[in-house]
Amino acid sequence: MIVVSLHYKVDAATIDAARPAHIDWLKQGLADGKLLAAGRKVPTTGGLLIARGTIEDVRAWCASDPFAVQGLADYDFTEVAPSLFAPGLEPLGQ
Repeated sequence: MIVVSLHYKVDAATIDAARPAHIDWLKQGLADGKLLAAGRKVPTTGGLLIARGTIEDVRAWCASDPFAVQGLADYDFTEVAPSLFAPGLEPLGQ
């Protein structure tokens, strides 16, 4: 699994204007099976994605995020090989 940390580079109003397209992109990622989870950082300085695939695949997919296309966020990628899971979360390891 790949953990992606987004760091906003612009003000909140600019992010809010682009958020609907970003949400559509996230929903498509869920439908396609690429995205496992997503959420905003608190405070809202960026977001966090948990995705499946190779790091190269996830980097390519994230390049199509409207936030990336518009240059609104930086992305950090970390590959994780989870080995322990809370009950019910075992499918995250597949």
